[in-house]
Amino acid sequence: MLMKEYRICMPLTVDEYRIGQLYMISKHSCEQSSGGEGVEVVRNESDIHPQHGVGQLTEKRIYLSSKLPSWAKAFVPRFFYVTEKAWNLYPYTITGVYVSFLPKFCIRIETRYENNNGSNNNVFGDIPTPPENVSFLDILSDPIPDRHYKDSEDLSLWQSSKTGRGPLEKSWRDDCQPIMCSYKRVQCSFEVYGFQTRTEEFIHRNIQDILLVGHRQAVAWIDEWHGMSLEEVREYERAMQEKTNGKVKSSQSNTGPPPASRPTFSRSISVTDERSLKKMGVMTAAMSDPSSSSLPQSPIRLNSTPE
Repeated sequence: MLMKEYRICMPLTVDEYRIGQLYMISKHSCEQSSGGEGVEVVRNESDIHPQHGVGQLTEKRIYLSSKLPSWAKAFVPRFFYVTEKAWNLYPYTITGVYVSFLPKFCIRIETRYENNNGSNNNVFGDIPTPPENVSFLDILSDPIPDRHYKDSEDLSLWQSSKTGRGPLEKSWRDDCQPIMCSYKRVQCSFEVYGFQTRTEEFIHRNIQDILLVGHRQAVAWIDEWHGMSLEEVREYERAMQEKTNGKVKSSQSNTGPPPASRPTFSRSISVTDERSLKKMGVMTAAMSDPSSSSLPQSPIRLNSTPE
């Protein structure tokens, strides 16, 4: 398991971001959904968490086959989705991400929001994260993928007409007011022999990109959501979810069956010989050290039947 704590500051208050977060997630999900991929909201309703009480429970299906690296496609069906279940207990949230045919894959994200510049070293109140596992992400200067860059979301150019905030300048976190921090403790686990380290590192790189883009957008779009009530942003959220679900389902229905060259599998894949394992990029103990006795006694089985 690879655990990291990310701290992302924004020139907002925690109360403001309660609205901005809901607006940003809804708009961002709609923008990123097309071509049969994106976010489908299955459930979004008030519920009672067994430990933390009343909150908002959301379940989503995220379709992202084309975004996988080539080495991961070796054991993933052509069309698949990951399931995200999130509890919004603001200013605390819990998110879990799972894949039905990979039972040993799991991402858990705990988030807490505070009105400071990331100075709380034990924000979750249990065991402080080791300093070497803490990363500050700067929404002003840290790079994002080129495909996500927009001048209108560049915070060195941003100016809010409603609040008078912006643009951000170098070392803005030291003297900016207001300022808040999203503390995110991310635990990623993929306990599959030969793939664990590469997969967990890949996931953390993508999580960093997602966090940077999302928090930049929440700030850059402030004039669109600032002043909305919770009821108004929830109504906006419902409308955008209907639109996003429609985009995903419409694209999927027009896609048709997958080409014969890449069939989907209804049974599990058994990989036992070294030649096949090498093609998938898996280095077994026997390949690296013939004298090693740590080779698994049973074949690697990757169940690829989605629920």
